[in-house]
Amino acid sequence: MNEALIAPMTGGISPAALSLAIYDWVIHLGMAPGKRLELVQKALRKSNRLLTHLAATAVDPKTPPCIEPLPGDDRFTAGEWQHFPYNAMAQCFLLNQQWWHNVTTDVPGVTPHHEDVISFATRQMLDVFSPSNFPLTNPVVMKRALETGGMNFFEGFRNFIEDANRELTKQPVAGTEDFVPGETVATTPGRVVYQNRLIELIQYSPVTDTVHAEPVLIVPAWIMKYYILDLSQQNSLIRYLVEQGHTVFCISWHNPTAADRELGMDDYRRLGVMAALDAINAIVPDRKVHATGYCLGGTLLSIAAAAMARAKDERLASVTLFAAQTDFSEPGELALFIDHSQLHFLESVMWNRGFLSADQMAGAFQLLRSNDLIWSRVVRDYMMGERTPMIDLMAWNADTTRMPFRMHAEYLQRLYLDNELAAGRFMVDDHPAALQNIRVPVFSVGTERDHVAPWKSVYKIHYLTDTDVTFVLTSGGHNAGIVSEPGHPHRHYRITTKLAADPCVSAEEWAADTPVQEGSWWTKWSQWLAGHSSPEKVTPPPMGSSENGYSAKEAAPGTYVHQK
Repeated sequence: MNEALIAPMTGGISPAALSLAIYDWVIHLGMAPGKRLELVQKALRKSNRLLTHLAATAVDPKTPPCIEPLPGDDRFTAGEWQHFPYNAMAQCFLLNQQWWHNVTTDVPGVTPHHEDVISFATRQMLDVFSPSNFPLTNPVVMKRALETGGMNFFEGFRNFIEDANRELTKQPVAGTEDFVPGETVATTPGRVVYQNRLIELIQYSPVTDTVHAEPVLIVPAWIMKYYILDLSQQNSLIRYLVEQGHTVFCISWHNPTAADRELGMDDYRRLGVMAALDAINAIVPDRKVHATGYCLGGTLLSIAAAAMARAKDERLASVTLFAAQTDFSEPGELALFIDHSQLHFLESVMWNRGFLSADQMAGAFQLLRSNDLIWSRVVRDYMMGERTPMIDLMAWNADTTRMPFRMHAEYLQRLYLDNELAAGRFMVDDHPAALQNIRVPVFSVGTERDHVAPWKSVYKIHYLTDTDVTFVLTSGGHNAGIVSEPGHPHRHYRITTKLAADPCVSAEEWAADTPVQEGSWWTKWSQWLAGHSSPEKVTPPPMGSSENGYSAKEAAPGTYVHQK
């Protein structure tokens, strides 16, 4: 009960985990006189750099900065930041940020996980006091105030009141009302052909006279609504596949309630992946299936595929994994919020309600990209008085889901903390789900700026399977990198295929040796699917199969997608 009361104030982060990290860091820093002396020396050198730079800019305002922001930090890129005194504020902040990074890293004896936590927490506190976050020290905001006569602050206050009211009354984020599943997003025609307590299976209507013989099954993550892969017409991956002559089925997950608290990982495998395969086999008999999983859905699919391989279930033609990890030994920044103390905290929170709600998950994800998801919005919406334009991807991101108590606890313990899948210890039907048993070809996609499933972690599928692996590294992040339709500007990717007999190379070697190609990786994947399908095209299968109990029901996107 205590954890449930504390969680809303901490963003779902365990105070005990943070306290342990602070204690570890403080006690070891106190026992490292050499490190403390080094920090004093660095502080003096940085002070000298700043004073020298200020003196140089007084003579020549075009003097280059003495320190550049980190990649992806766009807070000080506007031209207004290049003039005194704002350039001095920005340089002072960046030097201070760099020094604090020195303070929190490379302290002898500190546990690496605790070092990461302390460094991250310190960065979050520093970001609060960035000069870009205050009107009087942000030249872009002050310029806007002069242009509008201060009306930007009035508009910003009105935006703040509206957002606060929506938060208190549990209304969706402003602008999301323009993106309604079945009306403006998730509009690819289809029908629900199967439903159980956990999934609706949607079959999409063909638009070509003939189709590839092997259908495609998409297993999205249950932490998200499925229609990220069926957003607007121009960026819908599902619509694209249908137009390329593929028969597409997609799972739409039920949004769990307290009644679903005992649903576990194996329930998601049985009632999700395996039930969907049974339905597809009834509708498209005697055909193998191209199975595709996204994020957690990809991890679940890899478990199901490994279990099927051990049981000699040969219904899969291929496996595709979008930003999906199978080895969790290096899960990236998300590991900051996952340790035994944090798991106990989350279990206590979930026990009270039977599920983990979206607002309890949102804090951690927002902190991972606080400059993009928190502070940039504060500046734009509340100081500049401008509404951040709502797009389909942002509206989808606000259409949140929950996760049942047992499943989420098992997922964090067995995969993140114990790494059972990579170690060959993840049990399915009393047998290990060994990824080495998978013999069908694998197509794996990683994204360059993924904070949830870092691409080097996704790349480890090469080390865990004994089959042909085609790996793609695409520009963008966990979501925008996957929703990367042909014609989208400024997109690129790398792609190679490693045959089962080829030697493995490291992720760094792979990236160095693989050339960058401009455009969308979707075209390569569609060609890959076609190349691993039967050569002949066939007549599109019927919508559902009434003879086998899989008759067509509600029109897509079904009913589960509307569950709040």
